Amino acid sequence: MNKDVAVAWEISAELGEGPIWSDTLRALVFVDIRQARLHVYHPADGERRSWDLEEACCWLLPREGGGFVAGLRSGVVGLELDERGPRIGKRLTPIEWLSAGDRLNDAGSDTHGRLWFGSMDDAENEVRGHLFRLDSRGVTLMDSEYHVTNGPAISPHGDTLYHNDSARQTVFAFDLDADGELSNRREHIRLAPGAGYPDGMTCDREGGLWIALWDGGRIARFHADGSLDREIALPVSRPTSCIFGGDALDRLFVTSAATGCHDEPLAGALFEVAVEIGGIATTPVILPNDPGL
Repeated sequence: MNKDVAVAWEISAELGEGPIWSDTLRALVFVDIRQARLHVYHPADGERRSWDLEEACCWLLPREGGGFVAGLRSGVVGLELDERGPRIGKRLTPIEWLSAGDRLNDAGSDTHGRLWFGSMDDAENEVRGHLFRLDSRGVTLMDSEYHVTNGPAISPHGDTLYHNDSARQTVFAFDLDADGELSNRREHIRLAPGAGYPDGMTCDREGGLWIALWDGGRIARFHADGSLDREIALPVSRPTSCIFGGDALDRLFVTSAATGCHDEPLAGALFEVAVEIGGIATTPVILPNDPGL
């Protein structure tokens, strides 16, 4: 195994996803979409905890004032998490608002605390994925015609939003203004056939974009102009997402999937990768009229 890659947790997640660093918990929080489980890893002492959920969760993000905003298969909710486990609160999207057979998939917050998240056909047959924004104005449809949405990531200065269509092996970039409006949609990165599929991603302090490459067996860092900087091999074929964590945001954690890879001993594990560039803090999601839990 690459000397810069360490196994943090051999958890065998079917579809490990949505890693986020929680300053409050001083822990990495991530989910297993297929097994409907939520996991918490404390790197300081190695403590690990897991809980079953009544409905599969696709991602969590910190919420201003405490707690989290979570994307369930069927919509966005408030969520509290402590030593007693997760507790689902108020629903923040209508009960029936996605097409039958669709689910949420991946999310991020911008520097103003707006929530950005995607949807997709759960069977991955139809091109009907969308990119949404949730803020004080409610839920707004921002872009459409994605096969598999993934990895909203925001540049350090907050003026560029990156979003994937994984099945098309393409990362799009948008100009993002102070009012949360998108413009100048463009193809930012297109991976070559056989290079893997861009999944979850995050930006570092220098504006580099780190992407987990599903079926690519590695993570890759791209410069802000879209050119490849480096690649780091992993001992699994299906890394799913990455995020900087630790008190100084100087550790890069990578989730992975065991689905379709059960002959790989470490498939579905959580990894920690040594990198010399630190990450940027996740801005808590701001919901001005949040009724609370």
